[in-house]
Amino acid sequence: MATNSGSKSHRLPDDELALIRKYIHGCHILHYYNIVDAYGHLSVRLSESVFMMSRYMAPALVSSTDDMVLYDVETGEALQKDAPKGFSERFIHSEIYKAYPKVQSVVHSHSLEVVPFSISSTPLRACFHMAGFLGTAVPVWDAATVYRDDPLASNDMLVRSTGMGASLAKALGPADAEGLPKYPVALMRGHGFVATANNIEMAISKSIYTMQNAQIQRAAAGLSGSMEGVRFFSEREAHDAGLTAIAGAAKPWPLWVAEVKGHALYKNCV
Repeated sequence: MATNSGSKSHRLPDDELALIRKYIHGCHILHYYNIVDAYGHLSVRLSESVFMMSRYMAPALVSSTDDMVLYDVETGEALQKDAPKGFSERFIHSEIYKAYPKVQSVVHSHSLEVVPFSISSTPLRACFHMAGFLGTAVPVWDAATVYRDDPLASNDMLVRSTGMGASLAKALGPADAEGLPKYPVALMRGHGFVATANNIEMAISKSIYTMQNAQIQRAAAGLSGSMEGVRFFSEREAHDAGLTAIAGAAKPWPLWVAEVKGHALYKNCV
């Protein structure tokens, strides 16, 4: 993100600095909790038509305003011609923002705990009270559905175009009464998952608890000898637990920020 006007530097408004500071903490928290490694990314909407992501770099190393890039929601392209290199999969974010105007933040993860559920016949579903938002089955988006319609597209499983991003966004289902996706999380076959929310804190919270639900579900299946032995949440339980978790989303955020602020790897210079 440009912080200079001509040859004279200027200070960004305090509200923008606060959002960038929160964004940087968010990138670090995602790494701290193994939601991302060198790959994966976080974005935040700035307006109806603009969203922000870091430049092409490992989330753990994002540290300053110079690492920020602004993108056009409609095209998924950087607003500034001289912007630093961005992520090829920025279209995951632009197309979700385009499809769901109330979504304010998106996480894309390659979590090794979650990927197995994207390639097996066993659905990821809520069995942990902090992950009630997952409901009774998390949708799985398959990139192969796009390849069949576009034989010239690369089959590298990456979301490199608006068309692929739009296809993924549809997997999140119709918008609910609040204008958010019916399914806040969708898995990507052999790739990872996306999590959506109405703010950065909730997008990160949903990402962390999606991974933890996957860990618990697999552990329970191991203890019982099969997935059939796992007692999952009913639709009502998932719904109500999801509402409770959302209501308490602010509680873990100060802890998560304190954890990364006290870690030598993470730098936040904003």
